[in-house]
Amino acid sequence: QVQLVESGGGLVQPGGSLRLSCVASGSIFTINAMAWYRQAPGKQRELVARRRSVGETNYASSVKGRFTISGDDAKNTVYLQMDNLKPEDTAVYFCHGDIYYSDGQDSGLISAWGQGTQVTVSS
Repeated sequence: QVQLVESGGGLVQPGGSLRLSCVASGSIFTINAMAWYRQAPGKQRELVARRRSVGETNYASSVKGRFTISGDDAKNTVYLQMDNLKPEDTAVYFCHGDIYYSDGQDSGLISAWGQGTQVTVSS
């Protein structure tokens, strides 16, 4: 029905940059919002950045000024540009979407998660 696939994670040195991408596919009618969460070892999942389709964005205080969330609505894609990465940014990053679906027989609002992509910041 609806799938989210992340890409762009990897190993980077402190101060480096990465750009994550998340593509939504399936029986999408419209996307209310997309967001990035992360979960570090031994910690709970936390919201990193969120973008509403109208363009409003929110960031965790720990990443504000370093990370930028953006999207291409025509491609059902959201990005997370991560600059000045720190070791504490190391985590699995998950894409999330609040998505209205419609498959011709059914429709509704769903909360969709991607599989996650590993970001490791280390010297």
